Amino acid sequence: MDIQVKPAVTVSLPPDRTFESGHRVNSWNEWDPLEEVIVGRLDGAVIPPSHVSVTANVPRFTAKLHRLFAGRHYPKWMINRAQKELDAFIRLLEGEGVIVRRPDIVNHRARFRTLSWSSRGFCVSCPRDGYLVIGDEIIETPMCWRSRYFEGDAYRTLFKEYFRNGARWSSAPRPQLTDELFDYDYQIPGTDEPLRYIVTEFEPVFDAADFARCGRELFVTRSNVTNRAGIEWLRRHLGDGFRIHEIETRCRQPMHIDASFNPLCPGKVLVNPDHIDVSRLPPILKNWDVLIAPRPDPVEGVMSKLSMCSPWTSINTLMLDEKRVIVDTSQVSLIKAFKDWGFQPIPCAFLGYGPFGGAFHCATLDVRRLGILQSYF
Repeated sequence: MDIQVKPAVTVSLPPDRTFESGHRVNSWNEWDPLEEVIVGRLDGAVIPPSHVSVTANVPRFTAKLHRLFAGRHYPKWMINRAQKELDAFIRLLEGEGVIVRRPDIVNHRARFRTLSWSSRGFCVSCPRDGYLVIGDEIIETPMCWRSRYFEGDAYRTLFKEYFRNGARWSSAPRPQLTDELFDYDYQIPGTDEPLRYIVTEFEPVFDAADFARCGRELFVTRSNVTNRAGIEWLRRHLGDGFRIHEIETRCRQPMHIDASFNPLCPGKVLVNPDHIDVSRLPPILKNWDVLIAPRPDPVEGVMSKLSMCSPWTSINTLMLDEKRVIVDTSQVSLIKAFKDWGFQPIPCAFLGYGPFGGAFHCATLDVRRLGILQSYF
């Protein structure tokens, strides 16, 4: 088979760089003006297989349903409700001038196996989990859910295009995900007990959604999907030009930093007071304004009861720039707080997405923001 490869071109770029438009990759933080984003899909979504890494990470009621219906397609009425909200979210982004890209449709119901285990898939609702964009580099992360092992296939078309257009494309070591990685005796720790985790240190694993980017500084929470080995792998991979700071969490089921700690713009970070002890934040944040998020407004309806997420997904927002922020319509208290803090909240209904794993930040991967690499501390 003949494979045509474009001639190699050597280009010297300074460390602080901004690419022109044209499906380039350039994103250093969570707030520079958003120009291009990947938004997840719900097509063919499958209830994730019953495994400790899943059932011990979601609310108890949802875990019971997962055990009963694992491996089946989500009911159509759930997909239809969430899809309607997803379509409205995409229209909102496009109306704000953002280019929206989508992963391919793949068969999540197909069973696959490695030498040690087999599984069915899940869905591609949350591109934030599996991929970390640092400048012009796309880093594929070693996620610990077996059902997400081949999730990257849905993004191959896009990533090959970005690679052809100059992006760097790397991947952490693909994990084995054998039983040695998981604590099958894991029980959710009580309020007064020390934190313990589902994943061991058998091999590096992490979700990109456990990291928040602030230029040369990144913040991370160790969690039930991110171990110390995973954090150390990324620290070594990024090298001396970046620093990674660990944020202590009080969450009993820690998973993803974006429901606990969200940098909004230079000098301002939104914090969930139930999960984060502000007095124990890294010293580097001492000159930043720490904005304490209001408690989530209660929501009614079956979708909230079936959600895979905690109510604190309320702060899982998406910054379009240093002022505009997309926030769920139901969170009236947070919308008011954003206005009081000088931001411009853009309400959008998105509760139907909860049963598929997240909210606005989870559902997106910002590929290009108009900005350069800086230090904000």
